[in-house]
Amino acid sequence: MYDVALKLLINGAWREGSEGKSEPVVNPATGEVLGQLPHASVADLDEALAAAADGFKVWKAMTAQERYVIMSKAADLIEQRKDAIGRILTLENGKPLAESVGEVQFAADATRWYAEEGKRAYGRIVPARIPGVRQIVLKEPVGPVLAFAAWNFPASNVIRKISGALGAGCSIIVKPAEETPGTAIALTQCFVEAGLPAGVIGIVFGVPGEVSSHLIASPVAKKVSLTGSTQVGKVLQRLAATTVKRTTMELGGHAPVIVFEDADLDNAVNTLAMFKFRNAGQVCTSPTRFYVHESLYDRFVEGFAQRTAALKVGNGIDAGTQMGPMIAERRLAVMVELVEDAKAKGARVLTGGARIEGAGYFFAPTVLADVPDTARIMSEEPFGPIAPITRFSSYDEVIERANSSPYGLASFIFTQSLATAAKAEGDLNAGLVGVNHMVVSTAETPFGGVNESGFGSESGIEGLDAFLRTKFVTERGI
Repeated sequence: MYDVALKLLINGAWREGSEGKSEPVVNPATGEVLGQLPHASVADLDEALAAAADGFKVWKAMTAQERYVIMSKAADLIEQRKDAIGRILTLENGKPLAESVGEVQFAADATRWYAEEGKRAYGRIVPARIPGVRQIVLKEPVGPVLAFAAWNFPASNVIRKISGALGAGCSIIVKPAEETPGTAIALTQCFVEAGLPAGVIGIVFGVPGEVSSHLIASPVAKKVSLTGSTQVGKVLQRLAATTVKRTTMELGGHAPVIVFEDADLDNAVNTLAMFKFRNAGQVCTSPTRFYVHESLYDRFVEGFAQRTAALKVGNGIDAGTQMGPMIAERRLAVMVELVEDAKAKGARVLTGGARIEGAGYFFAPTVLADVPDTARIMSEEPFGPIAPITRFSSYDEVIERANSSPYGLASFIFTQSLATAAKAEGDLNAGLVGVNHMVVSTAETPFGGVNESGFGSESGIEGLDAFLRTKFVTERGI
C-alpha cells in the first residue's frame, strides 16, 4: 500500500493543483500506478513564492535555538517513521527496503546535524586600522531558496537541501522528482507536525522545465540548489544567471575506481561488488569505470563476476532482494545500447547484459571485461547496473585515464600503500576520494564535485555556508 497523500504544500496547506492537472506515479518493480500527482499551476507557483517570502521573514527572525527545537522534533518524527517512509521510498523508487530505511535514517541524522550546526553560523570581529572603529563580519541567511532534487535518492537528495536551508534560517520551495514524490511529502509532513511556520517549506510538482523556469525567473528566491544531471545543471545555471542567483550544483559523475597492484584483492572485490549495484547502479557516486592492475586483473574479474551473478534481483519490498529495478522503462534501452556498443568494440560480457523479462523495469547486473576506452560506457555515465572493467600497467597511465572524463564527483582507489594513496588523492580530479572503502557521504562531511560534476557542497559546514551570505559592518563613535 502506498500510504501517502500526493499533494502540493503551499503556505502551510496540503492541496491539489488549481487547474486539476496531474500525472501518474508508477512502481518501477511492477508497473502499478501508485497514485496521481497534482501539478502546480502558474498561479500556484506564484502563491508558493509569496508564501516563501513571508515564511522567510518569520523563520529568519527566530533564534537559532528556536529553529533547533523545531528541527530536532522533525528529526525525531522522521526516525520514528523511518520504516513507513522507507516503504514509500521503495514503492516509488524500487531500491531494496533496507537501503530505503537506511536512507531515511540519514534524513533524520542530517536534520539533527543541521539543527545543531545552525547555532554556529559564526561571524567574527576584525581589528580595525582606525582608532575607535569596530569591524564586524556577520553571517545571515541568503533568503528564500529553490531546490530541485533527483529521483535516485528521494530522501537524502531532498533533506540535504531542506535541512541545510532551515539550519541557516532560510525558507525553501522544493520540487522533488515527479517519479518519487511520496518520500519528500512524508518527510515534509514531519516538519509541519513539528511546528514549522507556514511558508517556510513549500512542495510543488509539475512539468520540470516549466516549473524551474518560472520559479527561477522570480526575484523572490535568492538561491538555487540542484541535484540532477549535468545537462539540467547547465540549463538551471543559465536561468539563475538572469537574476544573479547563487547556486549549488550537485551534478552527474562517472567515478573511476583504481585497484592497484598491492590492493587487498578480497576487500576490493567484495566492497565493489556490493556498492556497484546499490540502487541498481543509479547513484552519482557509483563506481562506473574499473581500472585493475594487470597483475590482479584476471583474479579480480573472475571474483567480481561471480559475486555479481549471485545477486538476488527483484522487488525491493521482498525479503532478500539485493538489487531492484531501474526507475523507468526508458532506461532499459540505454543499458542495452551501452552493452551492445561495448561488445562491438571488443568487450566481453561475463554476466548479465540484458533486460530481465517480466513485469517491472529490471536489467540484469552486468559485468563487462576488456572494455576499451573508446567504448561509450567509458565516457558516458551509465547510471545503471553495468560494471565495465579494463586493465592498466602504470600509475601515470591510470591517473591520466581516470582524469580523462569531464566529470569530477567521486573517485575510488584500493591500495595498501600510504604513499600511493597520498599521491593518488592529490592527483585525482574529484571532489570526493574514497580509499579502500566507498562511504563518501555523511551528514557532517562535504559532498560535491568539480568540473562538470558541479560546484559547491552539500552536507558539512560547507553545506550550511552555502545558504548564508556575508555582511560586513563597520562602526565608529558608538
